Amino acid sequence: MLETDRLLLRQWKASDYSEFAKISGDTDVMEFYPKPLTVVESNAMADKIRGLIDKRGWGFWAIETLNQQGFIGFVGLHIPSEQLPFSPCVEIGWRIAKEHWGKGYATEAARAALDYGFSELGVGRDSIFYHCS
Repeated sequence: MLETDRLLLRQWKASDYSEFAKISGDTDVMEFYPKPLTVVESNAMADKIRGLIDKRGWGFWAIETLNQQGFIGFVGLHIPSEQLPFSPCVEIGWRIAKEHWGKGYATEAARAALDYGFSELGVGRDSIFYHCS
């Protein structure tokens, strides 16, 4: 787990899945993806993310605000499985519920994730690929 002034980055809970499905089904949140996710697709993605954190100890962490104690999306680090022109790399990504946009949560959590990547994982600054939704 990582904590910032306003956020907790943590492993996923089963109770996060329904809120994640709402976020991943939102056409505004998913604007730059091929399509919004169905509940089944969203749950499969959450399972994969959760499994990678179990395996590695890091990944796309669930985030919640410290004052509300509720899931608002994910932020974290991931090694893309696709071969990209700049592979190997570690991507930083996020997906935040629309009602939490504009509050600086993605930036705050991304900084914590980057700091973790640089200090704990030894990721080089030239190895980061930025990705958002």
